[in-house]
Amino acid sequence: MLQRLAWKSPPLGRLLVGLCLAVGCLLGAVPAQAADILLTGAEDSPGVQSFVHALSEMRPADSVRFQPLASLPMPGKLPAGTRLILLDLPSLDWRQQEAQGPATLVLRISRLQARQRFENNVPPHLSLLWSDPLLDRQLRLTRLILPQARRIGVLYDSHSEFLLNELREAALGLGLEVVTERWDNINDSRPLQALLKNCDVLLGLDDPDLYNPKTAKNLLLSSYSRQLALVGPNAAFVKAGSLASTYSDQSDWLQVLDEVLDLPPPSWPRALYPQHFKVLSNPQVARSLGIEQVNETSVATQLAEGESRP
Repeated sequence: MLQRLAWKSPPLGRLLVGLCLAVGCLLGAVPAQAADILLTGAEDSPGVQSFVHALSEMRPADSVRFQPLASLPMPGKLPAGTRLILLDLPSLDWRQQEAQGPATLVLRISRLQARQRFENNVPPHLSLLWSDPLLDRQLRLTRLILPQARRIGVLYDSHSEFLLNELREAALGLGLEVVTERWDNINDSRPLQALLKNCDVLLGLDDPDLYNPKTAKNLLLSSYSRQLALVGPNAAFVKAGSLASTYSDQSDWLQVLDEVLDLPPPSWPRALYPQHFKVLSNPQVARSLGIEQVNETSVATQLAEGESRP
C-alpha cells in the first residue's frame, strides 16, 4: 500500500515543472494592457477619421480614438497613462496651458512654428515630429538630380535665418556652397534677382512668408527665365512648378507613429524627422529646363540608403 502511494505521487521536480507550466499558461492567457492613444484637434473631418482608423488598424491591441479639442478637459485632468497625439496648432496651444498631463506627440509641426512658440526651449513633455523636409535630405536630393550644381541659392528672412548654420554645415559635408540673400520685403524682387545671378540652383526653405501663393509666380518665372531650377520647399510647391522635393505622406506618418508608440513615453525622441519619405518631381518642369526626368522611387531609395541611422 505504501509502495503504491509512493508510486502514484510524482517526484518534487515533476511538481515544480508542472507548476511552472500552469503559471506560464495562466500568464499567457492574460493579454498585455492596451495603451490608450488619444488623438485630438480643433476640427473633425473625413481625413482625420481616415487617419485615426488607419492607425487603429495598425495597433489592434491598443485603444485608438479621436476626441475633438472642444470636448476635452484641461490637459492635467487626462489620465497620466494616456498617449496624447496633437493634430494641429490649436491643440498644441491647448496643451501648453498646463505642464501637467500625459506625454504628448505633436504631429507635423514645422521648425519655424516651433521656433515661434518655444524659441530653443521645447517643454519636456512634448515630442515634436517635424513636417518640413530635412535640410540635409533636400541638399542630397539637389545633388542627385542636379550633379553639376555647386552653388546653392537660399532666400531667408528673420523667421528662417536660424536654419542657415545647419544648412551650411550640411552643404559643407556634401562639397556644396550655400549662397544667401535676405528677403524681408516680398514686393521687392532685387534680393531674388541678385541671388539668381550668383547660384546654380535655388533651394527653398519651408518658410511660408517667402514661399506662398502670392510669391510663387515671381519665384518660378524669375528662376526659370534664367534656366535655374527651384528645389523644394515642399510637395505643394512642386505641384505649383518647382522641380522636386522630398516629403512624407499619410502612410509615412502612420509608420513613424507606429514606431514611436512602440516605445515607452520616457524614451520618445524630443524631436524627429520622419525616416519614411518619398520624392515628388515635376516632369514638365524638368523637360522645360532640359533636365533628365527624375525617377522618384529610385532617387528616394538612394537618399534613404545614404542616411545614417542613429
